[in-house]
Amino acid sequence: MALAQSGRWLRHLARSHAAQKTCNGYDSITNPLLYAGQGLRYRKLEVILTTSIEKLGKAGETVKVAPGHFRNHLMPKLLAVPNIEKYAFLIREQRKIYQREEEVVVTEIPKTKEDKMKEYEAAAKRLDNGRISLRRLIKVDEELRSPVTKEELVSEVARQLSVNIHPDNLHLPSPLSSLGEFDVPLRLPWQIPPPEGKPQRTLKVKIRRK
Repeated sequence: MALAQSGRWLRHLARSHAAQKTCNGYDSITNPLLYAGQGLRYRKLEVILTTSIEKLGKAGETVKVAPGHFRNHLMPKLLAVPNIEKYAFLIREQRKIYQREEEVVVTEIPKTKEDKMKEYEAAAKRLDNGRISLRRLIKVDEELRSPVTKEELVSEVARQLSVNIHPDNLHLPSPLSSLGEFDVPLRLPWQIPPPEGKPQRTLKVKIRRK
């Protein structure tokens, strides 16, 4: 008689637990012994993944897993948490702090010949209107202690005028070894004509006493 009453009580308790729903829409976690006693299959749980797991989901996603898998593997290693509001809130806030910003993929548009020619012409005008200024120590006979070489001029053009040229673009047979102003001939592509009234382009260089 006692066993019969106990069985009826277990069946009633199982039905009442199965009918209860939590606030986020999934079945409440019920004692597995009640389902085992009735021979019912235990339902899967909804959990929130804290880490991306292959064949299961990405971090932050809500997935369904077997209760045993969650209890024995996911929860002890903090790979997932129950899908309830307080855990969902913590996961959202954590992802805001630690989630890396999505990388913006910039597609470089190839430049046309017209675009390159416009850049060359703009650089040539900058060379025409600019002037390189250098300071040097001199010897007793007004000779520079360290002559100005072609490579140094190329470096100063990039630094002072923001134009990158090649040493071959400068016609400088020998280094500049005295104070004064110099017009160093420029060898630019033939597609870039010299300014009006000038046979060729030149780079203005001024060397002053340090």
